[in-house]
Amino acid sequence: MNYKIPQEVKDISETLSKAGFENFLVGGCVRDLLLGREPKDWDITTIATPEEIQKVFPDSFYENDFGTVGVKTETTGIVEVTPYRLESEYSDARHPDKVTWANKIEDDLARRDFTMNAIALNIETGEIIDPFEGRKDIEKKVIRTVGKPEERFGEDALRMLRALRFVSELSFVLDSETQSAIGEGANLLKKISKERIRDEFVKIIMSDNPAIALDMAARLSLLKYISSEFEQGIGVEQNKAHAYTVWEHLLRSLNHAAAKKFPLHVRVAALFHDIAKPHTKRMVNDQATFYGHEVVGARLTRKALEDLRFPKDLIEKTTKLVRWHMFFSDTEQITLSAVRRMVRNVGPELVWDLMNTRAADRIGTGRPKETPYRLRKYHSMIEQVMRDPISVKQLVVNGESIMKLTGATPGPHIGFILEILLAEVLDEPKRNDKSYLESRVKELYDLDPQELERVGREARAKNESEEEKEIEKIKGEYGVK
Repeated sequence: MNYKIPQEVKDISETLSKAGFENFLVGGCVRDLLLGREPKDWDITTIATPEEIQKVFPDSFYENDFGTVGVKTETTGIVEVTPYRLESEYSDARHPDKVTWANKIEDDLARRDFTMNAIALNIETGEIIDPFEGRKDIEKKVIRTVGKPEERFGEDALRMLRALRFVSELSFVLDSETQSAIGEGANLLKKISKERIRDEFVKIIMSDNPAIALDMAARLSLLKYISSEFEQGIGVEQNKAHAYTVWEHLLRSLNHAAAKKFPLHVRVAALFHDIAKPHTKRMVNDQATFYGHEVVGARLTRKALEDLRFPKDLIEKTTKLVRWHMFFSDTEQITLSAVRRMVRNVGPELVWDLMNTRAADRIGTGRPKETPYRLRKYHSMIEQVMRDPISVKQLVVNGESIMKLTGATPGPHIGFILEILLAEVLDEPKRNDKSYLESRVKELYDLDPQELERVGREARAKNESEEEKEIEKIKGEYGVK
């Protein structure tokens, strides 16, 4: 079989061979070549020690305890070259207590996780070393561990999540013994760092069919190690607008986001957007209601993502999308000022991601159209207001000019005046006129301080949202800050 291998990878292999060191391509790149997929990473294993590898490649680097030497290339990135390895016990269910170098490729393959990843390819001769019949499992699209699954998962508990990730990425199935061992050993994941769990979770989310892996995670008791909040939604029925339970709805919303190739923060928002529904469910006249679930959901989402050590930027984006996904979109009643306030709340840079989150939400309910006429019209209204001022910073007056105009000193009254002015401009953008606003500044400054504060607070609440009159009550009830 003629494998498509970059010339730089071939050159590394040839250089090792000329130096007298047997070597093979190994792991995921071999699996992907056999599947006809383009490998993302290239890994070579060799009989050479790290010191010998570095003598062959003087510009390489070696900064770990596992023998992996990074060899730089111009077009394929870093190629990892690692000695044949033997590994001792895994007392932390993640890393081997001791790593030693082996003399045979078969010994190295025997320590690997799944048969499909325990195949070696000699680049020069095309010879394949496959002692655990990984090629057969690839042909059958089956994920099976090398040796006893309880031993492999006991060595590295993260392999259980990796198995589910491969289900999503490759559309493979778990063999029955492997699946049973995951269910029985799920509690081993508590030994794994949140960062490592996050990394596998992200790879699942970014696969083409993430729902299948997360559904398996729920059935095999792994889901709580991603977020226990998801378990709350399993089996929770919704109202007539939804054909599915909360958990099913979230999975379907995520899968739509994946099908559309939306970026990570939108996919995460699609999965989390209704996470608080089990907490806010109330029955009113035999109908389920979920008032305020977006407010509570933003808090739960932030906590879950912080627990998984996600970057701050992604947490902020995702939390905003969850918080505002319930924007009022009835274009027969909505006003342009309300649209401006929605754009202000989520931010111009996220407004289209919010619309995509809403589209995923809609498909997740079982409805056939992603963007019905109402949402398409809402799109046009967003485009119409995108150039309008939506924040205090975009007003033609600022705190400094207010103090200069009135002789006022710094204080909260300046903020109240700006919020009142912004409320007026959000209602009518043409009011963002220097002459008009300066006239209003003088009028507002002459108000009784208590009256100014009252009007200013009302304006601030209006600017934040016209649609949620009970938001403060909701915040208090659920302890949301």
